[in-house]
Amino acid sequence: MQILLTVPPQNSPPPPRLQPDLNAVGACSFGGYPWDDWERYALARGLDAELAGLGRLLIREAFNHGWESWLQKLCGWGDDGQALLAFALRAPKSASRHWDILMRTDGLRGDYPPSRGFGAASPARSTDWTWGFLRADARRLLAKLQAQPATLHD
Repeated sequence: MQILLTVPPQNSPPPPRLQPDLNAVGACSFGGYPWDDWERYALARGLDAELAGLGRLLIREAFNHGWESWLQKLCGWGDDGQALLAFALRAPKSASRHWDILMRTDGLRGDYPPSRGFGAASPARSTDWTWGFLRADARRLLAKLQAQPATLHD
């Protein structure tokens, strides 16, 4: 006998199926990509719309930019995005911070070096993205992922 403690929402979208198969993704149409399905699912589970949108972008970029396979798996392609969603619901600020770093660095491949300017008029960062360079926050995230390769979570 199965006892449900919560009633599933009516017309809730089904769990997404994230399969990193170019043919399967290529056969999708606008609004029907796996990352779109994940966003709808995350919203139905109560995730903030802005964070759900960022998660959608993360899943899309990991696939479209051909991030390393281990990082693609951490970005939802290994478990249909379930760990990403759990992380975002449990620790939204940490999830946002980690996902922003991954997006800024295109999967930890490069970053914007600090500005060389002086004074208040200098920009916060250079506009030149540099392959292979990682700012301190990205290096910390990479070290955390290397120490705990199975998770993208705190």
